[in-house]
Amino acid sequence: MAIADDLRKTLADPTPLYFAAGTADIAVEQARKVPGLIEQLRAEAPARIEAVRNTDPKVVQDRAKEAQAAVTAKVAEVVGTFDADLKKLGEQAQDIALRSLGLAAEYAVRAKETYEKVAERGEQAVKTWRGEVAEEIVDIAAVVEAPAEQEAAAGSEEKPKAARRPAATRKPAAKKSAAGSAESSESAE
Repeated sequence: MAIADDLRKTLADPTPLYFAAGTADIAVEQARKVPGLIEQLRAEAPARIEAVRNTDPKVVQDRAKEAQAAVTAKVAEVVGTFDADLKKLGEQAQDIALRSLGLAAEYAVRAKETYEKVAERGEQAVKTWRGEVAEEIVDIAAVVEAPAEQEAAAGSEEKPKAARRPAATRKPAAKKSAAGSAESSESAE
């Protein structure tokens, strides 16, 4: 039964669908910017082409030689200061590996946060597309689980009348927050 419950929970979770909807919403938003970018490129292209035509090839070659000399000098500096001591190299490698692990964990957290933000955006997009406020997932789960509850209600004759009604027709019970239940327990004392 645990596998069936896990499967039901996975299939009832709308977050991946909301993520897809959010991604589609972002793609549409970015696609709307394309005509403006094309117009900007059309406006800037003649000036850029003219600048390339007017550039002296000798100036470009001189700049390339300067850049190559700077890169060569920097490589020589790095190689010259590189300590050949194997113990120190091992420590540096271990330090880099630990930093990489820390960065990987940080990126994983950021990826999850981004996933959740896009899913929230998708949920809002779905609500907007539908033109109404989306119902809570509890209502969807109640509709999905209604056939199972109806079978259970039919098998038991001693259940109260409210328990035999389909779950979709029942009103969800009001949920108390943790703070609300703590206040009510304090007032009872």
